[in-house]
Amino acid sequence: MYQAFKKYYLIIACLIFSSCNTYKTIPYFQDLKLKGSAKEAIDNATQVTIQPHDILGIFISAAEPKSAAPYNNNLARMNGNASDNTPDNPLNPIIGYLVDNDGTIMFPSLGKLKVSGLTTAALRDQLTKQLMPNYLKDATVSVRIINFKISVLGDVQRPNVYPVQNERITILEALSLAGDLNITANRKNVLLIREQNGNREYVNIDLTSKALFTSPYYYLKSNDQIYVDPNRAKYGLVDLGARNLTIIISALSVVAIVFSTLHR
Repeated sequence: MYQAFKKYYLIIACLIFSSCNTYKTIPYFQDLKLKGSAKEAIDNATQVTIQPHDILGIFISAAEPKSAAPYNNNLARMNGNASDNTPDNPLNPIIGYLVDNDGTIMFPSLGKLKVSGLTTAALRDQLTKQLMPNYLKDATVSVRIINFKISVLGDVQRPNVYPVQNERITILEALSLAGDLNITANRKNVLLIREQNGNREYVNIDLTSKALFTSPYYYLKSNDQIYVDPNRAKYGLVDLGARNLTIIISALSVVAIVFSTLHR
């Protein structure tokens, strides 16, 4: 009987320790060993450039407001809400300047302009130079991408498409918007899908490594898609409580078998 009890005790111990071992796959940046604080230079922050199908919000002010009005007509309904800029509804005209497939926009007075590949700051400076002094006096130009968005799907709390109000967002910020990864997510195999310059790129990202901070993909671009793969070993388990419940039930089953064996 003692040998039988010892055997079942080992089974219970294995179940408990196996549940503890799974924790090792959960923390982010496992190779980031700090004693106190550390500092490193940021050299992977790339500027966002304008791409085909971007919608540009271009607002121009001038000493004579009436002279600037023709350049702002397509922003009359914008009201600062990027969610209004959905071209899906044919009854809802696009607000802002839509960048065509060839990377151009049609701009009042200046005609067809090549904007693809420029930063919004570079386009702002270009428009300022071209509009003054021939068309406007004392013009102030602001430019931003008003349909900047990222998608997060897969094994996260809130998969969705998220609008971005500025031109800088990191992959960690994007995952935070989605409520972070579920406990069952595979942190070593997060997929980033990026379409840029006519190409589609697939990148595997390991959230358990501090190398993410220096990766060229740490900072996201407009229309990036993030897919979080569920961990196959934990498939079908929705949270840590479910796993613990399974272990407890298994342990109780083993205990019942032990008592049944001892009382024969």
